[in-house]
Amino acid sequence: MNTKYLTKASLIAGIYLVLVLIQIPMGNLTFGPIQLRIAEGLTLLPLVETAAIPGLFVGCLVANFLLTPYSAFGLIDILGGSLVTLIAAYITSKMPNRILGALPPILLNGFIVSIWVSYFTNIPYWYTVLGISVGETASVAIFGTLILSVYNKTIEHMQNQ
Repeated sequence: MNTKYLTKASLIAGIYLVLVLIQIPMGNLTFGPIQLRIAEGLTLLPLVETAAIPGLFVGCLVANFLLTPYSAFGLIDILGGSLVTLIAAYITSKMPNRILGALPPILLNGFIVSIWVSYFTNIPYWYTVLGISVGETASVAIFGTLILSVYNKTIEHMQNQ
């Protein structure tokens, strides 16, 4: 790995963490059976930037660790949620377009994270899947599209200079 790659991965991890942290005062929609993490918009970046794969993993890991007081899920969410993010980011990086690239984070978070969230909250699994999947879809569709557009324009601008 080179310095440029590590720098990009670190920046993406930092941005993920900041986006989760700024949501806390607005009400806690970053954990629980309904999740709307603005930071999940970054999950489309692996389509165009491989450094986003470790960046998203580390950002999610640190965010979940630091925000443990806001979550009743503990170590399973810190490690499990972060591994789901890593796997989703890797699969997204192999997708041919933005529509298919959105599916791994939406489906994996919806179906896998819901396992422990449902268990710890005593909310039925399928309601939890629905709540997490809808929030993930909104994050990826709205924020992800915006983030990907800004990223692509920035890269294009840098190449034209």
